[in-house]
Amino acid sequence: MTGTTAETVTSHREADVVAQAPKQLFIDGQWVDARGGRTLDVVDPSTGEVLCAVADASEEDGWDALKAAERAQAELAALPPRKRADILMRAFELMHERIDDLALLMTLEMGKPLAEAKGEVAYAAEFFRHFAEEATRIDGGYQTAPAGGSRFLVTRQPVGPSILITPWNFPLAMGARKIGPAIAAGCTSVTKPAAQTPLSMLALGEILSEAGAPAGSVNILATSTSGKVMEPLIRSGIARKLSFTGSTSVGRTLLEQCAGRVLRTSMELGGNAAFVVFEDGDLDKAVDGAMLAKMRNSGEACTAANRIFVHRSVIEEFGRLLTERMSELTVGRGVDDGVKVGPMIDANQRDKVDELVQDAISGGARVLTGAEALDGGGFFYRPTVLTDVPESARMRDEEIFGPVAALTPFDSEEEVVAAVNSTEYGLVNYVYTESLRRGLRVAESVESGMVGLNQGVVSNPAAPFGGVKESGLGREGGPTGIDEFLETKLIGIAMD
Repeated sequence: MTGTTAETVTSHREADVVAQAPKQLFIDGQWVDARGGRTLDVVDPSTGEVLCAVADASEEDGWDALKAAERAQAELAALPPRKRADILMRAFELMHERIDDLALLMTLEMGKPLAEAKGEVAYAAEFFRHFAEEATRIDGGYQTAPAGGSRFLVTRQPVGPSILITPWNFPLAMGARKIGPAIAAGCTSVTKPAAQTPLSMLALGEILSEAGAPAGSVNILATSTSGKVMEPLIRSGIARKLSFTGSTSVGRTLLEQCAGRVLRTSMELGGNAAFVVFEDGDLDKAVDGAMLAKMRNSGEACTAANRIFVHRSVIEEFGRLLTERMSELTVGRGVDDGVKVGPMIDANQRDKVDELVQDAISGGARVLTGAEALDGGGFFYRPTVLTDVPESARMRDEEIFGPVAALTPFDSEEEVVAAVNSTEYGLVNYVYTESLRRGLRVAESVESGMVGLNQGVVSNPAAPFGGVKESGLGREGGPTGIDEFLETKLIGIAMD
């Protein structure tokens, strides 16, 4: 682990960025304290120390936010598409102007290396630019009824006030991926960021306000009592849409809550991604792809390669190459020079990763590197490669959500496709082969919403993102992302 130095970011710079960040609730265009004055602590996972305290919303604060969204709905829906697009484009520009501050703030509250944080700010901003363009493309249709005598006029209208719940692992990108299409479609919103990482979303609220979002169109609540605050809003009948990114278990609970009012839902839930390397795959490219698919965000990603299946004839060489790369990664505070792997988000996550690793080892997995938590402050885990991970290992079924690559050999295409599909999840899978026919055949056979064919990253604001089975419902991003926030209305016109 790197030592504490003044290599890149000074402690004064860190303190200034935290001091300047909004720490109140953003409701109806105003920054306000939580009712009762409650606050929650934001912890730097690289030190375990408190960065600051932010307002901790109560149930009453939640109602204030939803009612503000309800009041603002008609105004936002009535804005011409070009004006809604202008808000998003201005926000896009402001995010790039402030990329250094936003990235540092994200690194401090979430832990990811600064270079990755900058990449996420740019990625998040791109959702605003993409949906600014989509706002002006909302279309409909006009046709003659098949039997004649009338006409069909089809139009698209905003769903209405929306509840958006975002995770801690990509605190800015997930907010932009939801708020962007909501504004583009003309939907007001109440956003609840994860309690561990509220600062990035509060900073985004400030940017959207400066960009011209009408008061009440964007509301942001941090809270330590998510269920108590959000469930009444979901069941209220005022909200008409819920978009959630998080665990499948929480997603199931939210779907039950949505059922009472038949809310429109988008769910991006858990993943158990497989990374498949066939005997004819380019091993150098496959290792490059595995490093991206496994180690992006230190493995704390729903798209992370959770199960790495390598053909038996090349698994030894693949394991050697991957171990070399993983062993070279520098672990430490994300603000320090050369750091490639930051901390886990908290002690619970670090301990869960180690528990899964030790379970696999007890079942017969061999350690090629790592397999230990690091001493000192913060929640660090050494990058790990395991091979011969048995089918009985818990990490074959549970998301690792950490810097652990679990390798398992296979012998045939049929065998590995069956293994890939032997999970209730279906978000993304990755396939490496030089055979186009095999690549397409396997891509069509695996049960997932996305497939990376000879590439380790598939996420892009211009492409639809989402899963099948218990990995979720609906899609975010791409030309279909705005559809999640639009209703289709038919107007039948008598012509006789």
